[in-house]
Amino acid sequence: MADAAASPHLQVRPAWLALTREAVLEPELPIVDAHHHLWDRAGSRYLFDEWMADLNSGHRITDTVFVQCRSMYRQGGPQAMKPVGEVEFANGVAAQSASGQYGPVRACSAIVGFADLMLDAELPAVLDALLQAGNGRLRGIRNTTASHPDAAIRSNPQPPPPGLLAQEAFRAGARLLARYDLSLDVWAYHTQLDEVLALARACPHTRIVLNHCGGPLGAGPYVGRREAVRREWAQGMQAIAALPNVWLKLGGLGMPVGGWDFQRQAAPPDSLQLAKAWRPYIETCIDLFGPQRCMFESNFPVDKGMFGYVSLWNAFKRLSSDLSATERTALFSGTAREVYRLQAAGQ
Repeated sequence: MADAAASPHLQVRPAWLALTREAVLEPELPIVDAHHHLWDRAGSRYLFDEWMADLNSGHRITDTVFVQCRSMYRQGGPQAMKPVGEVEFANGVAAQSASGQYGPVRACSAIVGFADLMLDAELPAVLDALLQAGNGRLRGIRNTTASHPDAAIRSNPQPPPPGLLAQEAFRAGARLLARYDLSLDVWAYHTQLDEVLALARACPHTRIVLNHCGGPLGAGPYVGRREAVRREWAQGMQAIAALPNVWLKLGGLGMPVGGWDFQRQAAPPDSLQLAKAWRPYIETCIDLFGPQRCMFESNFPVDKGMFGYVSLWNAFKRLSSDLSATERTALFSGTAREVYRLQAAGQ
């Protein structure tokens, strides 16, 4: 297991999270949680039981999208094939949830796995193995790509080499995903948005899903520069939004690299606090990309170190309250269903 002390993720404190409780807003609104993880690491366990406790906490979650996080890799075999174990694991969780024994939610009904897009000739065999392991649930691939030269900016226990998104070998792998009808999830900081733009232009037939609002930074050298960063971030996001093959996940704002420090409060933030802090970012994202290309996400358990599941989705509901019913349906479920090819609720 990874060393907990080396993890950049905040520790989840159940007793602290329990200090803030609020009623669920609009409990009948269907939600697809478009981005979450499951893992068992030193000092951090978030598996089926922990996930179900959050999913069944009051909001109407119909489906979830599992995204790669180096969980349950195969212990042996070729290095390139070890990540197949993660998709096998997520598919097992999906099958357990699909039994209906644990409630109506269909957890991991879509899976985003890992395949090293730099593999070149070996990549097709890995993608074939991942598709078989997913049993019809594999919908996309994500590599570790969020990189920054300052050591204070780290959101992954195993930071990637810089410039990966700009490598031609990576772009060739990304283009191959289109032939498999698989999307490419990308996690990048706002300082990498030019690389994301170039990647999307170089892979026009690949569905690219930009994670976590495009990664506006607020830690390290960006402390105290929130407005300047927001302007730079918005400019980069505007250029990317002009490309029709890019979709956007709204969330992931509970990581320390974003610069918020709700975890230092005596009690967790409620949805009003979260909505106030995030409004400039969420509204800009929706204005630029449109509801039909945006989807809300929890990024749990990573973001659970700053706030609870009920408050998170209440905040999203507050932030979208002025939109039409059609627009809200897209944000909460429709866009994720389209991008990850999920069946409509009840089918």
